[in-house]
Amino acid sequence: MAIAIYRKYRPKLFEDLIGQELVVQILKNAAKSDRISHAYLFYGPRGTGKTTAARIVAKIANCETRAGDPKFKVKGEPCNKCRACKEIDEGRAIDVAEIDAASNRGIDEIRSLKEGIRLSPTSYRYKVFIIDEAHQLTKFAADALLKILEEPPAHAIFILATTEYEKLSATIVSRTQRFHFRRVPTQAILKKLNQIALAEKIEIDTAALELIATAAEGSFRDAESLFEQVTSLAGGTGLENVEQILGKVGFVRTAALAGYLLDNDLEASLEYLAEINESGFNLVQLNKDLIHYLRRVLTLKFDPQLEEVFKRELTPDEIVEIKKHGEMAKDPDKIINLIKSLIRAYSEMRYSPFTLVPLEIAIIENLKSSSK
Repeated sequence: MAIAIYRKYRPKLFEDLIGQELVVQILKNAAKSDRISHAYLFYGPRGTGKTTAARIVAKIANCETRAGDPKFKVKGEPCNKCRACKEIDEGRAIDVAEIDAASNRGIDEIRSLKEGIRLSPTSYRYKVFIIDEAHQLTKFAADALLKILEEPPAHAIFILATTEYEKLSATIVSRTQRFHFRRVPTQAILKKLNQIALAEKIEIDTAALELIATAAEGSFRDAESLFEQVTSLAGGTGLENVEQILGKVGFVRTAALAGYLLDNDLEASLEYLAEINESGFNLVQLNKDLIHYLRRVLTLKFDPQLEEVFKRELTPDEIVEIKKHGEMAKDPDKIINLIKSLIRAYSEMRYSPFTLVPLEIAIIENLKSSSK
């Protein structure tokens, strides 16, 4: 069976963990000085590298090369060649346990964990326990985990990962070193997808890759899974095919609709929207993309320095298009009102059986008085 792309290209070193520079710097410095903590909390959006970073910490703690070579230790990275590193990468390390709290969330599982902690590692220096989706632990299980974290054995390291930090007990959080994993910039995702495409010898349109990177919403794992889904279909790597597969329109269509709206062309706006609807695209996602697009047009018009921020998410050509539409926006108040209407329509669309209607009404209400 072929290995999934997101697993095949999972980072094995801290330096390969893109988009989390501050986290990487702190963890590498701790590794260089042998100051690895007994408990970590990695939190942030899905697919940003939390579990990957946890595995790298597990390798660093048990890397045989680091233990025997002081010169190598100062790199703050695992060797990925010794027995411990290989076994952890392959998921067969006896002393590294990955626990999914979503399905093992009860007190019995934590009591079992507590019993296992008392035993010394069988073949490594440290036992490492990675608890994913830690916020899903029950109250009793969280209380039991707290007792463990208060008096952990010297040979144990705990790494909690969660997408919902605010749901964790404050007492558990206070006993860990906390690291926030940020949403990954679209351009960083696009760069990695290009590298994967080259490595896999896959030809895919740049616009299609940009759409995949945008659809991932800051998640490397989602981007790689979408990429694999798209490229598994013969002849399915053009922009239009990718749009159909994802049910999401690309930047070009969103920009075109925004152009009609900013030009106060009601007929063209409604006709283009109808065309998109007939093609079977996700209109809720279209409205969301449209809101973000117009928001960028408006904010960039008032603060040109935001261009540097937008470069993390958009290509140079896309920024040029947004600036062009900013020049068309002679009345900022109209854009503000349009965005407000689109936001209201978005709330209604999510729960309405008539998805198209709220979006059409929002457009008509804002353009009817000034339509050409």
